[in-house]
Amino acid sequence: MKKILITSFLMLCLSGISVSQTITKYDITFENAVHHEAEVSIHFTNLDDKPLEVRMSRTSPGRYALHEFAKNVYDVKAFDKAGNQLHVTRPNPHQWDVSGHNGTVKFVYTLFANRGDGTYSQVDELHAHLNMPATFAWARNYEHRPIEITFHVREELNWKIATQLDHLEGSTYFAPNLAYFLDSPTEIADFHLREEMVDGQNIRLALHTQATDVEVDTYFRHVMGIVKEQAAVFGELPSFDFGEYTFLSCFMPNASGDGMEHRNSTVVSSTKPLSRPLGQTSLGTMSHEFFHAWNVERIRPASLEPFDFEEANMSGELWFAEGFTSYYTPLILARAGITTPESYVEGLAGGLNFVINSPGRGYFNPIEMSYQAPFVDAARSVDPTNRENTFVSYYTYGSILGLVLDLSLREMDKGLNLDDYFKELWVKFGKDEIPYTVRDLEAVLADYAGTDFANSFFGKHIYDSEMPDFAALFAKVGVKFELANPGMPSLGTSIYISDGVGKLRTNAIKGTPIYKAGIQQTDEILSIDGRALQSVTNVNDIIASKKPGDIVELVYSRWGVRKSAKVALTHDQSFRTIVDPSADEKMIERRNSWISGN
Repeated sequence: MKKILITSFLMLCLSGISVSQTITKYDITFENAVHHEAEVSIHFTNLDDKPLEVRMSRTSPGRYALHEFAKNVYDVKAFDKAGNQLHVTRPNPHQWDVSGHNGTVKFVYTLFANRGDGTYSQVDELHAHLNMPATFAWARNYEHRPIEITFHVREELNWKIATQLDHLEGSTYFAPNLAYFLDSPTEIADFHLREEMVDGQNIRLALHTQATDVEVDTYFRHVMGIVKEQAAVFGELPSFDFGEYTFLSCFMPNASGDGMEHRNSTVVSSTKPLSRPLGQTSLGTMSHEFFHAWNVERIRPASLEPFDFEEANMSGELWFAEGFTSYYTPLILARAGITTPESYVEGLAGGLNFVINSPGRGYFNPIEMSYQAPFVDAARSVDPTNRENTFVSYYTYGSILGLVLDLSLREMDKGLNLDDYFKELWVKFGKDEIPYTVRDLEAVLADYAGTDFANSFFGKHIYDSEMPDFAALFAKVGVKFELANPGMPSLGTSIYISDGVGKLRTNAIKGTPIYKAGIQQTDEILSIDGRALQSVTNVNDIIASKKPGDIVELVYSRWGVRKSAKVALTHDQSFRTIVDPSADEKMIERRNSWISGN
């Protein structure tokens, strides 16, 4: 779909817009930005002789859950060519039907927007931060039509426009069809702009934040270090439409932390106080989202094609699309010299602990974990879940699988590595934008590393939920994988203390002493091992003198009834990863090659 979309796009750009084409025209103004309102006008022409179905999207590119954008649309009106008001009905919460139009409809509405992140929109006197599905309605049956949009900027606020849309003139931009339009977030603000050409393509940073030019220059050097290191992974940059890629970065106190990839741009937002130096704000997110320019935007799961703007989008490949991208996120920072190799190695422990110690792997393999995205990807619900025990984020799970595959390839000492596997995927699927399946990933790995290796990796770690011997795997690259707190006892589920009462931070974690004792999140823990919690602020202060296997008594209240339970302490299962100072020359060579990418 995307290849067809862009081919059509480039043909339009080369030949001009045919006079026979019908263009949908949008206008947006921001006179009441102080109260987070924008006024949107859409001009539909050459319509079929039937009611026009105008909708707000329920999903957004890069997100997999439903988001009800129509809730922030009001004061809806429609007019015909002569300016007569038309009859509008509401068949469902997301749609307006316009009848009696005689082929032309001007559809207008007010939008309230006050969340600046990668999914929603925010309008105020600082900026117009526009995610298109959250901002603009569209008409069913006319998704193929080209779109022109004019942004009526607040010139007195020195607003400028940054977007991947094609610039026509002034503040008017172009998209070849609805899919491209909705995939084109736009930042309108008094932002810093930096640009650098790489292999004939322009990389732009539109950075909306309070910072000095020196800070922005330093930050942009870091961004370009990320760009070049990631290009080295794949062997080249993608061929960006119009030869340009834009980082749309908003680091303001009223923004919300997020990152969202798009075809030729990314939104990265952060809640940064005005007084805080720019420093390395969200560089990890910048690394993650730019890697998506290859992995997910062009090396793309077939399950996400075409992207559905009306229903949730489910994919079994997110462990790869999001997870392997997450593996490279900190690795690229180390390769670019933004972080040290030692800090990179030590940082691996967080994800390892989360995945290894999660009971969720007993319920779902990585493919099935990916299927959970519509329920967890910024989705909203009010009923409690048991995700502490049943879910492992496909971001983190996939990042560990990327680590396992990379180190497993490298330990064979045949010159194999994950970078070159990605190069193979880029050539076979990404460059020509041929969607892939899980079986395609396995087949390419078989071609690259051998059928036995591919069958073993996918059989154990993708179609099943096995974990490798991490100590042995890390030892090959001169890294120690060991218990972080050997001999330390644990209750297995985190307890916080407030006003002398202890409560579980989450549901009891399956298999832990707390879980086995039948204690639940609503219980009020009063004492542990005879010591009232009024006298301590940390449960570890009570059990620190104990050892794994010791029995302690927990006294707790459940709905006013006093109860007690005998609990056998377990080992603290936290692991750590550190550079092994005694590693031999071969181990050090492998480690340096892995982290540096050489």
